Amino acid sequence: MKIYFVSLGCDKNLVDSEMMIASLQKAGHQLVDDESAAEIIVVNTCCFIGDAKEESINTLLTMAEYKETAECRLLIATGCLAQRYHMEIKEEIPEVDIIIGTMGYEALTEAIEQGLKKGSTAKEYLKSIDYLPQPLTDRNSMSGGYFAYLKIAEGCDKHCSYCIIPKVRGKYRSVPIENLLAQAEHLVGNGAKELILVAQETTLYGKDLYGKKSLPLLLEKLSALTELKWIRILYCYPEEITEELIDVLKRLPKVCNYLDIPVQHASDRILKKMGRHTSRQEITEMIARLRERIPDIALRTTLITGFPGETEEDFAELKEFVRQMRFERLGVFTYSQEEDTAAADFEGQIAEEVKEERKSEIMELQQEIAFEKSSSQVGRTLEVMIEGNLPDEGVYIARTYMDAPDVDGYVFVESEWNLESGDFITVKIVDARGYDLIGEVAEMED
Repeated sequence: MKIYFVSLGCDKNLVDSEMMIASLQKAGHQLVDDESAAEIIVVNTCCFIGDAKEESINTLLTMAEYKETAECRLLIATGCLAQRYHMEIKEEIPEVDIIIGTMGYEALTEAIEQGLKKGSTAKEYLKSIDYLPQPLTDRNSMSGGYFAYLKIAEGCDKHCSYCIIPKVRGKYRSVPIENLLAQAEHLVGNGAKELILVAQETTLYGKDLYGKKSLPLLLEKLSALTELKWIRILYCYPEEITEELIDVLKRLPKVCNYLDIPVQHASDRILKKMGRHTSRQEITEMIARLRERIPDIALRTTLITGFPGETEEDFAELKEFVRQMRFERLGVFTYSQEEDTAAADFEGQIAEEVKEERKSEIMELQQEIAFEKSSSQVGRTLEVMIEGNLPDEGVYIARTYMDAPDVDGYVFVESEWNLESGDFITVKIVDARGYDLIGEVAEMED
């Protein structure tokens, strides 16, 4: 069958999509990039915050039209929205033929076979959210570049008061290290030069399987892959970062001196209401320790503005924290009141315009910091990975170890060399323009 696949939401959802696509291709199905030509349409949905839910619903409604106007015989909803709102999807979007939850994607090929036989009556495939599907070791990356995501664990045990993830993804379950190494070998064998480790929380990897935090061991094993150049770690909770992990970051050259540490807030009162397991002082001390041990580390964080009960004093404390910490990279979300979360019922819900105003204030403050950080890179010599080019402008697009794909900045490189995506070169930074850098080729890698 000709199948059109839509993957929405986060990079962790993207890995699930890659697993599903691999299973479809093994079953002999053909992926197409034109939805109007597809006999089957699969939408891997997201429901983390309100905007994500809206995008998922709108995408399903748009794809449903192809059942009337094109070749589509089956419309399939998978992922978080399908898990959380399966009854609502059945009632409100009857064009959806098959609903597959977050842990049910192993059943996709069978579901298609049954769906084609049984007609359009919606059928659900909803496994326990604490089940861990067996990750395929031969799935391919959909990233479109020379990087790939490696999802090292599923679910979360933190139960932050604003977050729905434990209710749609279950408890924390680590993927066995042997499976991860097999996935990594396949991805690198197919050209991936950078592996990006993701989970709801990466720092707890292995504790459930091996009785201790085993991210350092996994990094050691991955570093042995000859053709792999970079390993990047996202979603590290600050209270779970150990000295052993810092040692490995410092010692292993393939592990980028880059950490994504989502702290969410800096007011101890708000952190407690959020259900976070840390304090401003502990976060500050951890950041100081990281920067002392690894002076050139790039730290990314995310914050939430407008959490229920956030006062002007709480917000002022958050701004002061941003000024003091001077994160290299920082993103801000406005609080989203998600049903079935504890925070949805908290008193002191804040108006959307106030949330947005506070978000804008933080982003303006961070912009000054980020531009100063960019300017401080002028004169440095850095290794970069080529991601593409702008032929009309005669420049190549690249990333440094300080830049995760899609969320951070770029280096624009003028070069007389004929460079290819995935090449690693050494450049001298000659200028900074906002979040991005300008570089000149200093040395070509073998």
